[in-house]
Amino acid sequence: MGLTYNVYLNADKIFGCRECKAHLADYNDIISRNFRGQHGKAFLFLRVVNVIEGAPEERSMTTGRHLVRDISCRTCLSVVGWKYDKAYESSEKYKEGKYILEEALLCLVDQK
Repeated sequence: MGLTYNVYLNADKIFGCRECKAHLADYNDIISRNFRGQHGKAFLFLRVVNVIEGAPEERSMTTGRHLVRDISCRTCLSVVGWKYDKAYESSEKYKEGKYILEEALLCLVDQK
């Protein structure tokens, strides 16, 4: 196992980890803003960077049962959301392989 380097995004608005400001996602890559997490409003993304995926676990959510993994900031290890591995309801299959980032656990990173 070699060194891992953080990915630095180049965009006008970048979501970062609230604790350490590590880049996590491009604001323009939000698929949906219509999600809720443990801490309130959350966003669905196709791609995130600089995260570590936890072990898969089944959870019952408001939209049904899912197999998910918590995702943590690679720099400070703070949990920032989760990844959908599997949706058991056919209407929820579009979430598979996508990521949720919770707004309360994020900050907008200043690019200047």
